[in-house]
Amino acid sequence: MRRRLGCSVVLFLVGAGALAIRLPYLARRPMHTDEAVHAEKFKTLLEEGRYRYDPHEYHGPTLNYFTLPVAYLSSARSFEQLNETTLRLVCVLFGAGVVFLLLGLRDALGCPGALVSALLTALSPAMVFYSRYYIQETLLVCFTFGLIVAVWRYSRRPHWGWALLAGVCLGLMHATKETFLIAAFCLAAAAGASWLWYRKTHPQTPPLRSRCRLGHLAAGLLAGVVVSVLLFSGFFQNLRGPLDSILTYKTYFGRAQGSGIHDHPWYYYLQMLLYSRYYDGPRWSEALIVALAAAGGFAALRGRLAEGRLWPARVITLYTLGMVLVYSAVPYKTPWCLLGFLHGMILLAGWGAIRILDQFRRRPGRIAWLLVLSLGMVHLAFQAWRANVTYGDDSRNPYVYSHTLAELLDLVDRLEELAGGLPAQHDLYIQVICPKDDYWPLPWYLRGFHKVHWQNAVDPRLPAASVIVIAPSLEQDLFGKLYSRPFEQRELYLRDREVLLRPNVPLELFITQKVWDGFHDAAISAPPVPQKLPPSKPPSAPAPSG
Repeated sequence: MRRRLGCSVVLFLVGAGALAIRLPYLARRPMHTDEAVHAEKFKTLLEEGRYRYDPHEYHGPTLNYFTLPVAYLSSARSFEQLNETTLRLVCVLFGAGVVFLLLGLRDALGCPGALVSALLTALSPAMVFYSRYYIQETLLVCFTFGLIVAVWRYSRRPHWGWALLAGVCLGLMHATKETFLIAAFCLAAAAGASWLWYRKTHPQTPPLRSRCRLGHLAAGLLAGVVVSVLLFSGFFQNLRGPLDSILTYKTYFGRAQGSGIHDHPWYYYLQMLLYSRYYDGPRWSEALIVALAAAGGFAALRGRLAEGRLWPARVITLYTLGMVLVYSAVPYKTPWCLLGFLHGMILLAGWGAIRILDQFRRRPGRIAWLLVLSLGMVHLAFQAWRANVTYGDDSRNPYVYSHTLAELLDLVDRLEELAGGLPAQHDLYIQVICPKDDYWPLPWYLRGFHKVHWQNAVDPRLPAASVIVIAPSLEQDLFGKLYSRPFEQRELYLRDREVLLRPNVPLELFITQKVWDGFHDAAISAPPVPQKLPPSKPPSAPAPSG
């Protein structure tokens, strides 16, 4: 009892450490386009209390609904009052929650193995990096692990509570992201194959129906359906939502076939984990996790683990292998999708590290192995800090994927300066003009400005704004519009600066002479906003990357 309590205390402390690692500088990295799009989606729920599932884009509703209490606790009641820290804190909490869930699996891993898995979860650069991203992936990993823990606890002691918890986790997985189907299929296939394998080698094992009661199974599935229906329907505000959550797979199966900008070779994820270096940047590797996972998986498949740990270890091994194969085979790849099977590898690494330790019979060998393991974890911690702080938005960071550059914040600060120097302030009329609506995440950063007009082409019929943010490819169209008037009616525009939104995506800032003068001389009135303006459409939100 004392040993179990001590193990729980240590795991709890590691979970607290994981939270502490993920919390600093949450607002330092600029918002990714996907983060800004999800924030825009959350806006309707926060301000109007409505959520409507889109079967074509934006994924499921759990990210939105779990953001709601965090936003209320931060006193945010409108989109303008939100900030990066509030949004990203949601994923930070679920990222640390993955560590705390190991408390439910410590008897399967053993206390030392659970401790190794907890430390690797807390320190893995990828796990840390994407749990500080306002996207669904960390929530999906947490709910999937919750399902694994609940099923394991149920297998140890069949009870209504564990069956219902498993069902709730399954429902939350479905309501998080469409790729839940991959995790659910791989997990079910791995559990079935492992059970049949165990029955073959242990004929005295009682049949499955004696361990899994039909009433419990039905109750768990019903709980999952209820959770999913409640969330997809927006708590019965959109009754078509649950049906759309099924019809959406037509869209996603088509997208998974590839032929798009997110297509990558089959080894894309493995290369990220084993070794990567971009340009003159540092070297990155989480090979320690992969190697320990291989050792744990090999021991499980060879039956070299303790009897009580053999079945769960084989389940996790086959589940992880299945996830790696499926995600490698699908051409459509985004880097955060590796979290699902990386977490499986981390669990296997717990078994693997202790299996290797057991091979050393003498104390010097055991001490040497623990020293190697400790140095490896220090290296992971160093990479996690480097990925999140030093190279947080740098393309030489393998976890950075088409990320917004810090230069954009200079443009945002400049607009705030211009607005602050004028009587109109945030009523400053701004036009943002980019082909294919490629101006995200600017809508997030300009959410405090009240008169922003978003365009994908220069409209000659629209009065020119006092401040124009435009893609250079449309510059000639803008000049043609501005200088088509007689000389005496022309407004003089100054090119203030050029910044990069993302690599190879430049933006230019033009301001009128009057705005410039108003900024430098507060006594000069701001130029009037044209009275006859078309309604300002909300910015067009692109599809998240995946």
